[in-house]
Amino acid sequence: MPTHYRACNLCEAICGLAIEHENGKISSIRGDEQDPLSRGHICPKAVALQDVYEDPDRLKYPVRRTINGWQRISWEEAYDEVVANLRKVQEKHGPDAVGAYFGNPNVHNLGSMLFSGAFTKALGTRNRFSATSADQLPHHVAALLMFGHGLLLPVPDVSRTHFMLIIGANPLVSNGSLMTAPGFARHMKGIQERGGRVVVIDPRRTETAEKADVHYFIRPGRDALLLLALIHAVFEEGLVGLHHLEDIIAGLDAVQKIAAGFSPETVAPLVGIKAEDIRRLAREFADAPSAVCYGRMGASTQAFGGLCQWLINVLNIITGNLDREGGAMFTQPAFDHVGFTGSRGKTGIFGRRRSRVSGLPEYSGEFPVAALAEEILTPGEGQIRAMVTVAGNPVLSTPNGQQLDKALAGLEFMAAIDIYINETTRHANIILPPTTGLETEHYDIIFHILAVHNTAKYSPPLFEKEPEQRHDWQIFQALTERLSGQPGNGMQPQSMLDFALRAGPYQLSLKQLAEAPHGIDLGPLQPCLPERLFTPGKKIPLAPEIFVQDITRLTKEIENWKTATESHFPLLLTGRRQLRSNNSWMHNSYRLVKGRERCTLLIHPEDARKAGIEDGQEVKVASSVGAIQIIVEISSEMMPGVVSIPHGWGHRRDGVQMGVAQSHPGASINDLTENSRIDELTGNAAFSGVPVWVGPPGNNL
Repeated sequence: MPTHYRACNLCEAICGLAIEHENGKISSIRGDEQDPLSRGHICPKAVALQDVYEDPDRLKYPVRRTINGWQRISWEEAYDEVVANLRKVQEKHGPDAVGAYFGNPNVHNLGSMLFSGAFTKALGTRNRFSATSADQLPHHVAALLMFGHGLLLPVPDVSRTHFMLIIGANPLVSNGSLMTAPGFARHMKGIQERGGRVVVIDPRRTETAEKADVHYFIRPGRDALLLLALIHAVFEEGLVGLHHLEDIIAGLDAVQKIAAGFSPETVAPLVGIKAEDIRRLAREFADAPSAVCYGRMGASTQAFGGLCQWLINVLNIITGNLDREGGAMFTQPAFDHVGFTGSRGKTGIFGRRRSRVSGLPEYSGEFPVAALAEEILTPGEGQIRAMVTVAGNPVLSTPNGQQLDKALAGLEFMAAIDIYINETTRHANIILPPTTGLETEHYDIIFHILAVHNTAKYSPPLFEKEPEQRHDWQIFQALTERLSGQPGNGMQPQSMLDFALRAGPYQLSLKQLAEAPHGIDLGPLQPCLPERLFTPGKKIPLAPEIFVQDITRLTKEIENWKTATESHFPLLLTGRRQLRSNNSWMHNSYRLVKGRERCTLLIHPEDARKAGIEDGQEVKVASSVGAIQIIVEISSEMMPGVVSIPHGWGHRRDGVQMGVAQSHPGASINDLTENSRIDELTGNAAFSGVPVWVGPPGNNL
């Protein structure tokens, strides 16, 4: 039976797959043991490639919303109608009256990565948004200000480290978000087998915490305090060692001065970790042969996400664990997007403009998505009156989803580039559906930049598209030509990819990659500083001014935490990652949603007793912006005072279920989160630590 080898593009792990097929039908999908990055690892999501390809709910041709339902139209009619309506709105209200939102799947797609930029430029609007500011913006801001490029993100060298400190991340489930590490369990076991340790800091005893050597509960949103206390202990106990970075580090004294006010004894009662444990953790980290601190969603999507990512870098640097084997290192990818754009990776791309209503900072041409709904709902010059969404479902994935749902319903026009009618695209006037993963060629531009080992892999399409289907890059090209009034340059993904590979550090060609279906091993991560930096003088500023200034905001919040009184919302809400989910976009696969209810509220037994609720009961969860009903799971894996709901569910709006294969619509955590809760420094949404009330459905606050 023929076997097709490709990289899975459903999450950041880019696992190698071996797909057996015959006569246009898939018989099996398994891990490719010869893939140099994933080495045979596979997770349940891989089968969703087949499920999405065969899904009868998937759109293949453009549709128009009418009073009698969705009507199929031709591609030419769809293109012309979309552009005519967008231009009509802009001619009437100005160029910024059109907004654009790009969802998470775009970065997993070669066509979107190569062709969406010209499309957004042709739109001519400043009102651009993406999932970045609902997810990882603090990482990019810290990288930009410290290393000179927003994608120059340090990656844990998990294959060689002896001590891994994981803060607010669950890589056994995520396979390493912003750390492409398929089969993380293998890496974690390797750390322990060579005598190393894994320590997890999280308000939930996650799957990763369960397998770690040590787990500490922490109050949501207070990770910056713990990091400052660890840095304090490193300085106080004389454990600082810059090693080969000593000549390129600036601002060490400033960091020491800041950390001086955050001793472990001061911080301990606020974070819930004993002072002696904090000091021991600092010593073990600094004394290890190699160590790395890694923080992800819990450390990013909170009110002090920017400080957290800055301080994680600082901790790695002052202990000599940046740009060092076993520490936090930088990749050298074959398609070197960082190298190509380094001269443009200047600090001016952050904060040069502010959003119209709340004044949130722009990053790389995008405003924080927490501002999207208010930019639609608030009258005035620059108000968004039309939207284009691309492969995204922000009604479920951005804060205060009910408010955004209402905002989208009131638009003058909306277009969506998407394969499903979902909670967001149901508001569109026109939907333009692209082909899916198995019908497209793929090279992962972004996640090779974040991989724990340097590799390169090209995947040709498995199946030919139907004659009437269009690839996403073809859709972008057609819209761009009409918006700009200029003919296209005829470029296609293959020629662009080949050029970038030849111009990269290994001078590969697309032909070479095509002849290596399992991928090419380019070797382990290597020290590369200061050459890889894009900062003035190739120095690393350890204390950028905006982070130093934000310490004042943290200090004020400490006083609020100390003086907090009993609240109507006594519990703190966090999200959680699930192995069979990736945001909201794989819940139409029956195999991935079948079984017991997974969209549940996790709560500690003592908190359940206080609330008068029982395991398996449907309960009400309320916040300052909304309320949902959800099944409860009572579990000691939660820290007392903290509850958890998975992200990406809630597939029912206005009593209508949105095409989920099983009767498991779940409830949306983002009907509880507040768009006003942000990290003021970066503008990232602060999902973690939302105050909520939990009780029986009939009860009120």
